[in-house]
Amino acid sequence: MAKKQFKAESKQLLDIMINSIYTHREIFLREIISNASDAIDKLHYKAMTESDVPVAREDLRITVSLDPEARTVTVSDNGIGMNKDDMDANLGVIAHSGSLDFKKSMEEHPDVDIIGQFGVGFYSAFLVADKVTVVSKKYGEDVAYKWESEGVDGYTIKETEKDSWGTDVIMHIKPDDEMDDYDQYTDSYTIQDLIKKYSDYVRWPIHMMLEKGAMEETGETDEEGKPKKEWKTHLEDTVINSMVPIWQRPKEEVTDEDCNKFYREKFHDYEEPLTVLRVNAEGSVTYRAMIFIPKVAPYNFYSRDFEPGLQLYSNGVLIMDKCKDILPECFRFARGVVDSPDIPLNISREMLQHDRQLTTIKNNLEKKIKNELAKILEEDREKYLGFYKNFGPQLKYGVVDGYGAKADLLKDLLLFHSYDKDSLVTLKEYRDAMPEGQEKIYYASAESITRAKQLPQTEQVRDKGYDILCFTEEVDEFLVRTMRNYDGKEFCDVSSADLDLESEEEKKEADEKEESEKEILDFVKESLGDKVSAVKLSRKLKTHAVCLTTEGDVSLEMEKYFASLPGDEQNVKARRVLEINASHPAFEALKKAYAEDKERAKDLCDIMYAQALLIAGMPMDDVVAYSERVFKLF
Repeated sequence: MAKKQFKAESKQLLDIMINSIYTHREIFLREIISNASDAIDKLHYKAMTESDVPVAREDLRITVSLDPEARTVTVSDNGIGMNKDDMDANLGVIAHSGSLDFKKSMEEHPDVDIIGQFGVGFYSAFLVADKVTVVSKKYGEDVAYKWESEGVDGYTIKETEKDSWGTDVIMHIKPDDEMDDYDQYTDSYTIQDLIKKYSDYVRWPIHMMLEKGAMEETGETDEEGKPKKEWKTHLEDTVINSMVPIWQRPKEEVTDEDCNKFYREKFHDYEEPLTVLRVNAEGSVTYRAMIFIPKVAPYNFYSRDFEPGLQLYSNGVLIMDKCKDILPECFRFARGVVDSPDIPLNISREMLQHDRQLTTIKNNLEKKIKNELAKILEEDREKYLGFYKNFGPQLKYGVVDGYGAKADLLKDLLLFHSYDKDSLVTLKEYRDAMPEGQEKIYYASAESITRAKQLPQTEQVRDKGYDILCFTEEVDEFLVRTMRNYDGKEFCDVSSADLDLESEEEKKEADEKEESEKEILDFVKESLGDKVSAVKLSRKLKTHAVCLTTEGDVSLEMEKYFASLPGDEQNVKARRVLEINASHPAFEALKKAYAEDKERAKDLCDIMYAQALLIAGMPMDDVVAYSERVFKLF
């Protein structure tokens, strides 16, 4: 029989599709099973709407069978079937979808869900098969037909025999080569895994003949007269798929333990989730979602190896295992599933088109997750603290990311350590506790809470009776510089050059004092050179002799962070200001040395600067030289 040729455009598209569109061969089984499901849907609809179609729902099924010796995988259904014209139209013209035609004709019946849309899924069989045979008999007709093709060279259609209506898709698996392992697709365990992975929630039962084993008596006895037993196996018709996903079941039928069990098994977490959100959205975009917030972070969560994303389903068929496009980056710790018939997919179903519907789902989930976390923070503080210990940095990164685009969304979920309360507080709690007259939100940055509290720069703020937020994470300063203010109150680093906390009288007195000591301050600046950008009498210090503050946008903690990075960013430096406490004995000793012994005074300048570095946790360029200067004082 002469082969029919695919239409020129179809032939070219088939070649592109086999070699380019599909990136994961294993999806071939998903596509063929989805087509079988659609065929059953069509017959089921016909049986519901036409009284002379005596087809019982419980008899409808999909069967997957293997013949390793013949190297074939067969997917059979007892759905609507095809005749010769259907085969020409649906299998001979690539990108023509009979399922899509049916779906359009059924638009007035929204409860009819059809998976296929683009008419190319069937040809994914050629990703693993060098020959595909389709045997089908259309419901209500007497003649069956066989469609056969080895790919782009064309296809044949001829009459054949088939006992009952429905379709068999027989894929002859390619031989192994140096690059690819095709033998795996003739293995029963591999096929079962693919069904569970991609088609577990197809609404029709998927059957396979599986080998079952048990110890059975042989009819003989041993020396003690006891019956002998041996392991015997037999094939048993087994339903592989679950059919109804947990997120499609009514809430009243699903217990918390059901949800927790699903989460642990599906996402391989030994801990129960912190909480679960169930979403059933209808309207411009229809979808169901089950979102889990984990209790603990995966070991690689803060590394580049971690892959965020939600599992994306379309009518119960897995489309993407980790879809990042429907999960806000700031909540990348969330896990779960989204199932929607409305998400527009490209022809391979492996990539999403970015459009309004996708954005709507993402924005909706963003609000749901934020509201759930805010609820936990308000109603169960201890529970939220456990969550924040693991994922607090991610929320902070979410504020910094996108130049603060998500700052308003996340700001009330953030926690920082309060100097006064010695515990974590929200920004709102800090703001509400601010005494009258406090105009800024003060913070101190260091490698630990203890070190932050020890900073000399905190003295002036504490003397005013103001609380200080202790920043101990690298992202903290970037976060507040991104936000700039909270509820109209600017963030202020206690290590900045001027905190502006003096009264006008105090400012005048300090200015006069600084002017009177200008000569000695200029001497210190000259002695230290470009190590500092300025030297001044401190308006912050009460008991300490010296401290380092900064001018400009780069703080000392930021300098430490940039120094830890590779490349040119290591050279990002803060503009350091050495502040000296004019009331401290060390300043009087410096002045005395300046008047009597300039070399000794220079040593004291270097020692005071080195002390300021130590207090700030900054490295010294020459520790040995510093030690020698100290010993010269004896």
